[in-house]
Amino acid sequence: MSSRTRRQFLREGWGAAAGFCLLPALAQASNSAPSVRFPTEPRKRVSVAAYPFREFIVGWRGWDGKTPSRVPGAQQVELKDFAAHVAARFDVHNIEPWSPVFPSTDPGYLDEFRESVERAHSAVVDVAVDVAHSQYALSAAEREQSLAGSKHWIDVGAALGSPGIRTHINRAKDSRPDLDRAAGTLARVADYAATKTVVVHLENDDPVSEDPFFIAQVIDKVNSPWLRALPDFGNSLAAHDEEFQDRAMEAMFARAYSICHVKDGEVDDEGRASHVDLAKTFAILKKHDYKGYCSIEFDEPGDPYPATARLVEQTVRFLS
Repeated sequence: MSSRTRRQFLREGWGAAAGFCLLPALAQASNSAPSVRFPTEPRKRVSVAAYPFREFIVGWRGWDGKTPSRVPGAQQVELKDFAAHVAARFDVHNIEPWSPVFPSTDPGYLDEFRESVERAHSAVVDVAVDVAHSQYALSAAEREQSLAGSKHWIDVGAALGSPGIRTHINRAKDSRPDLDRAAGTLARVADYAATKTVVVHLENDDPVSEDPFFIAQVIDKVNSPWLRALPDFGNSLAAHDEEFQDRAMEAMFARAYSICHVKDGEVDDEGRASHVDLAKTFAILKKHDYKGYCSIEFDEPGDPYPATARLVEQTVRFLS
């Protein structure tokens, strides 16, 4: 995810026994390290992210929380039914829901959501989380709010049977990125994640607060198997050149675990388009023996349906 409006939003606010075989297979309970038995069949490693389809999900009210979707109601889908929708449209049985389109995180709704996913013979493989508080802020109260938000969404991920969540390192109003404070907060996040056997991932997104090499430093300093990288194929290329992109992907995949974001292009804040070398990026993925899921996150202007279908098939081919 990479857009001026989304970054403004981040800065300013905002297995059940019957379905066990459908969920990502977890090893026997242990909080020493995650041990997900990932599928090896290429198509079963593909996921579809909810973010590109936000306008099609019931309840989305725009970045300001007030603007109705431009998509007619008859074309919209409830978030809990997104897995069935993805299975029908793309023959993909993994999804990555996005926190701003959740209508509720109450236990009753999460049970209903999980049951709907299982009926679709599908699984939640990550929850992409946007929270508004900074892990490296000078304000201790701000850092505590960040920790509380992460804990809440770790609980949501656990309730949905997800092996992980993605959280952002958010910009602080009172500080530039600070390694020690960020690592201090995220170490506590990782400790909590271990108790729920949910891996927390950090994505190379905001070029200020989520520089891929800053993320690498944070992960290395925390030194927990429950805090990992989420390599996004396009975000670093949108802000930098191809040489930087290649180094970024090397650093991120060296620290990745269960989720990455596949896209073949980005449009920056000034409307300039960049194009991802998918063959090169998948080669880096394989070089680092990445075994996790590849979540399709089309992030350019236009209809996400044909673009996602194309990226699904390209991903299957590159993973084969």
